[in-house]
Amino acid sequence: MKARVLVADDDAGVRYTLRGLLEDDGLTVEEAVDGEAALARLDSEPPVELVLSDLRMPRVDGMELLRRVAARPHAPRVILITAHGSERHAVEAMKLGALDYFRKPFDVDDVLAVVRRALGMVRLEAENERLSGEVNLLRSLVFVSPSMARLALLIQRVGPRDVTVLITGESGTGKERVAEALVRASPRADKSYVRFNCAALTPELAEAELFGHSRGAFTGAVRARPGLFREASGGTLLLDEVGELALPLQAKLLRVLQEGEVRPVGEDRSFPVDVRVLAATHRDVPQRVAEGRFREDLYYRLKVVTLQVPPLRSRPEDIAALARHFLARHTERFHMPPVSLTPALLERLTAHAWPGNVRELENALESAVVLSADGTLDLELLPGGASAPTPQALATTGTSLREKLDAHERELILAALAASKGQRTEAAKALGIGRATLHDKLRKHGLLNEGEEPER
Repeated sequence: MKARVLVADDDAGVRYTLRGLLEDDGLTVEEAVDGEAALARLDSEPPVELVLSDLRMPRVDGMELLRRVAARPHAPRVILITAHGSERHAVEAMKLGALDYFRKPFDVDDVLAVVRRALGMVRLEAENERLSGEVNLLRSLVFVSPSMARLALLIQRVGPRDVTVLITGESGTGKERVAEALVRASPRADKSYVRFNCAALTPELAEAELFGHSRGAFTGAVRARPGLFREASGGTLLLDEVGELALPLQAKLLRVLQEGEVRPVGEDRSFPVDVRVLAATHRDVPQRVAEGRFREDLYYRLKVVTLQVPPLRSRPEDIAALARHFLARHTERFHMPPVSLTPALLERLTAHAWPGNVRELENALESAVVLSADGTLDLELLPGGASAPTPQALATTGTSLREKLDAHERELILAALAASKGQRTEAAKALGIGRATLHDKLRKHGLLNEGEEPER
């Protein structure tokens, strides 16, 4: 793809000359008659990689243009065109962030050398940013698809900027892993990282958990607690399943985000907090806003930046990489012989729609590893194969009966959660157990969110 260059100069002759010169060198060139027109162009698409700007222009001159461009996120690089004898201004421009400069009247070879060198640096910076983003996200997620590579790049761009991010996507896509990657890319990476599941507790307990409470504020409050916002102060707080947050709590959360302070339950004073908030949800929040179940002002406060995690069915090229990763993890975990990803196995995996996304894929492979014999994965144990394993199949594996039963129980729980779209109360009813019992089993099988506390 051709690099796109914007030439800003009030002299039509200079613009004409530079346009012809750069287009002959294989570049796409656009023009702006002054700095104000250049800024207007930078607000539109497609993006510009490089700006060549005259130093002296009406309305907005080259130095002011440079200052405004430098203040933009992911700004294009700027080369200034100076008049002979303006070296002092060129040095000042370089201090403000200009990549280079050349003088008028200019030499063709000098101009091409400066522009080529600048575009080489721009491409190198973009490649470094892309690789840094992929390395960052690959520490949490396994992927090879372009859509996930694009997400990694966005994470690398927004991670260092202290803004609220709303992470959306279907259940099981890896929203928490995306949040971890954002934290690693943040200046707050070495500070507290606290997670809270907004669907895990009743509204009253959730309020006390998030904002804290004084001793005796309610029955059972035998001691004061600072709350997760104060625990995360200086760091990051992830509000998982924020779409499930009760309306009264939404108003209090909005106030914290606006004012930067929390008031614990039972207290008559507020405490300042410095927290970067990340929020994640599988819900269609605009739909919930339309239904009156989510505050519109809070929605816009949370979605300063929105990152959408694509479902697994839209990136089938990731299935093979994920399968190899999960097979290696679980064969090692259960002390079983390695299992290779055969063409037949890959065909079975790619034929399934994976409504539960990456989580469903991992659980299916974990179960198949546990229940297969002699290091050979039984394809009939995977989605689309035969139903539950027979007693004979169970008897032929080298895994203990306890592990087999646990694996089967885990699959039943995951199936109930998938059918209820993550609603634990409904899943517990479907399984014929209480919500507290389900919570205990989720903890037993490692299915609780990290940091999630027992039901109270």
